[in-house]
Amino acid sequence: MVPDVSTGSDTRGLIVYLFGPGRRDEHTDPHIVAAWDMAGAPDPGRDPAATYSQLAKRLDHHVDLRTRELGGKKPPQHVWHCPVRTAPGDRYLTDTEWAQVARRIVHATGIAPEGDEKACRWIAVRHADDHIHIMATTVRADGRRPRTHHDGQRAQAECRKIEAEFGLRRLKSGDLTAPRTPTGAERVKAEHQGQTVTARQWLREQAYAVAAAVHNEADYFTVLQSLGIKVKTRLGPETGDIIGYSLAAPGDTNAAGEPVWYGGSKLAPDLSINRLRERLPDQNVADHPRHMADPADPWRHTTTAIHAARTALDSDDDAAAQGHLAAFGDALYNIASATTGPQWAELRAAAMAFNRARRSATRADHQAATALRKAAKELAYTSNEPGGLTIALLFATLHLARAAAKWHEQRGHEQQAAPPVLADLARRAPQAATARRFEQDVRAALPDHADRILADPTWTALTTTLAQAETAGHNPRRLLAEVGTQRELDSAEHPAEVLNWRITAQPNRRTQAAHSRSTTSGTSAMSTTPHPPATPAATRPEERSRHR
Repeated sequence: MVPDVSTGSDTRGLIVYLFGPGRRDEHTDPHIVAAWDMAGAPDPGRDPAATYSQLAKRLDHHVDLRTRELGGKKPPQHVWHCPVRTAPGDRYLTDTEWAQVARRIVHATGIAPEGDEKACRWIAVRHADDHIHIMATTVRADGRRPRTHHDGQRAQAECRKIEAEFGLRRLKSGDLTAPRTPTGAERVKAEHQGQTVTARQWLREQAYAVAAAVHNEADYFTVLQSLGIKVKTRLGPETGDIIGYSLAAPGDTNAAGEPVWYGGSKLAPDLSINRLRERLPDQNVADHPRHMADPADPWRHTTTAIHAARTALDSDDDAAAQGHLAAFGDALYNIASATTGPQWAELRAAAMAFNRARRSATRADHQAATALRKAAKELAYTSNEPGGLTIALLFATLHLARAAAKWHEQRGHEQQAAPPVLADLARRAPQAATARRFEQDVRAALPDHADRILADPTWTALTTTLAQAETAGHNPRRLLAEVGTQRELDSAEHPAEVLNWRITAQPNRRTQAAHSRSTTSGTSAMSTTPHPPATPAATRPEERSRHR
C-alpha cells in the first residue's frame, strides 16, 4: 500500500479532478467513502444536487475564518492531498475497508487525530478499485495548523501496519534516499509533448552523467549549460558563495512561458550542492590527464579499481564501502559513454538502474574511493574502446554489482538490495496464452537461442516486457529478431535478461510519431546545442536531446 503526500492551494480544483472523469477517462464511479462528517459532506458522486462549490465551501469553512483573521490572506499550501494505492495483485478492498484506511491515515499524519473535535476537515474519494484520494484543508476549528511534520513517513509507517492487518502485500518502507517521482501533471505534460520521460527525469539523468564525468563544480555547471540546460544558482547573503542551484530543461515552460525549475536536491538527494561538493572537490582540471600515453590505460585503470572496490565491500568500513558504491555508479555512466555501438543503451540503462543501489542512509567516505573515481573519469575523455579490455571491464562491473546487492542485503538496506526491475516485471507477467504466443515468436525469430532463452529464469520478466512493447506498437517477433542480432547471444549467461534490457532501450514508435508531429508544429522540447570541444564523452551527442 503506497501513500503519496503533497500540498497545494486550490481546494475546488482538486475536487473537480477527484470527481471528474480523470485526465484519460480513467475515473469510474467517484464517490466519498469517508469524511470528517459523512452527513455534512456533500457528495457530488452520489447526490445529484451536490456541487463542487458546495463541497469546497464546506471543506474550506475554517480556512475562510482564518483568512478573515489574516486580513483576507489565505494560509499558504492549505490543501493536503494523499492518494493511497494498493499494490498490484492485492485483493479488492470494500468501501468500508477503504474508509478504515482513510481514518487511520488522517489520524497517523496529524490531520484528524481520533477524538479531536477541532481537527481539520477531510474527505476520502474512491474512483478506482485500487486506490483512494484523501483530501483535507489544513486549518483546524481553533484556527491553528495541524502538526503534520514528517507526515509522509508517518503515512508510510501506518500503511505497513494496515498491510499486515488487512492481509495485503508487504511493501518496503522508504529510507529517504530515493529521488522524487514525477507528478501526474508532469507525466501528462510529457505525454502531450510526445516525450517518453518527464523533464524532471531527463534532467536527473543528465545531471548524473555530467557529475560522473567532470572534475569540479565549475565544470559541472558549464557542461550542463552546453547541453542547453538552464542553470540558476542561489548565493549566500553574506559570502556570495553558491548555496544551491536549480535546473530547467530546454523548452520546458509553464503557462506563463517561464522555465520550470527543479532544485538539485529535488531531482535527487545526492544531487544537492553539498553532496556534489563531496564528490567534486575544487581541483585543477589540468591535474587530471585526459589523454593517456596508451589509449587502453583508462580501461585498465578502471578495471583494476573496480576489482579493488570488492575489497572495500568485504571490509567493516561501511562509509568506505558506500563511497566505492557511489564512485562505481559514476563509473557505469562513464563506461556507457566510452562504449560505442548498440550496447551503449544497455550500459546506460544499467547505470540508471544502479542509481538506487548507490544511495543509502550510510554517509559515504568519498576519499576512500579516490582511485576508482579518478580512473572512471579518465573514461569520460577517452575515444578508444579496446574490445578485449571492454569485456574484462564489463565482467568486473557485473561481479561488483552482485557484491553490492549482497552488501546491502547484509546490512538490511531493503530498498537497495533487491533487483527491483526484473522482479516487478515477473510479478506482472501476462496470461499463459500470451506467454505461449511469445514463446512461438522466440522460436521463430531466434531459433538458435530459443531453448536457452526459454530456460532462463528471467524469461517470465521478458514476457511482460514483450507485452508492454506490443501495446506500445511493436511487433514482438520482429522486435526479437531486431534486438537479437544487435550482438551475439552465445556468451550471455542470461540471454532473456539481455534481451529484456535491449528491448527496454528501444524507442516507442507511437511516441516517436507523436514527437515528430509536435516537432513539426514547433513544440520540440529539447535543444541541440553544438557540443563544445572540452565537453567530456559522458555528454555525447545522443544525450543532447530527450528524443532524436
